[in-house]
Amino acid sequence: MTTITTPFGHDSTALEVVADVDLTGKRAIVTGGSSGIGVETARALAVAGAAVTLAVRDLAAGEATARDINASTGRDDVRIGYLDLSRTTTVRAFVADWVGPLDILVNNAGVMATPLDYTADGWELQLGTNHGGHFVLANGLHTALAAAGNARVVSLSSVGHVRSPMVFEDLQFRSREYDPWLAYGQSKTATALFAVEGNKRWAADNITVNAVHPGGIWTNLVRHLPADEVEALRGRLDPTMKTVEQGASTSVLVAASPLLEGVGGLYFEDCNQALPYVEGGPRRGVAAWATDPAAAERLWDVSLSLLS
Repeated sequence: MTTITTPFGHDSTALEVVADVDLTGKRAIVTGGSSGIGVETARALAVAGAAVTLAVRDLAAGEATARDINASTGRDDVRIGYLDLSRTTTVRAFVADWVGPLDILVNNAGVMATPLDYTADGWELQLGTNHGGHFVLANGLHTALAAAGNARVVSLSSVGHVRSPMVFEDLQFRSREYDPWLAYGQSKTATALFAVEGNKRWAADNITVNAVHPGGIWTNLVRHLPADEVEALRGRLDPTMKTVEQGASTSVLVAASPLLEGVGGLYFEDCNQALPYVEGGPRRGVAAWATDPAAAERLWDVSLSLLS
């Protein structure tokens, strides 16, 4: 299979990848749309003509972001909705309030390297937030996505997925020692596998699902890390770090570009399909366990059973 490439790359910004894209009449949801790359993802989609809803946990921050995007784009239709991905009751309430078709769903929100904790549904917090909450959201909005025709779902993964496959024998760290980075890695493997199985299950509904690694960006995602660990990361990663505008580019490309019409079930980074990850090599690419169809199907079934 030929690897998909585009004219864009590491340094491209979200606005650059939608410069010639027309999303007039389209409707989009961006989770975590009030901070970090979520803001610039939503802004670029709005610039291209989409009516964007920010699905956020902090309503005040969401309202401020909606005003900012409306003002910067000359629009007046950026909306907000309350959603806490660690509490699926709020996710289902958000879904219940949605009316009409949905063209673009960007599962952007997430947490990283948190202390051991569990969601209201009993999932380890990172797996439950990054994957579980979005799994409920996307499945709840499936009818709206199908009604749109040619809808796209973007699932934010991370190169951090190379730290861990799905450990189905103990997904929730009930019996093994908790490691925040292993838990993060597993959660981001899950978001990649969601794209594999979601694309397979929903292809007949003309819904494509892809996973995205946005790259390294300094956002409040590092808020749970000790200061010395943040500084160590800075020293190691600064040369390759992106601005938030660059970090949003791959999500926006996958969500909106005609270059990827009909493309699904893949993992993208730096605005191109990722190459296979090589153990011991640079931290880039996608690990085989994050594209394994059998693991993707198993995770989907487990998620259905635990979140139904």
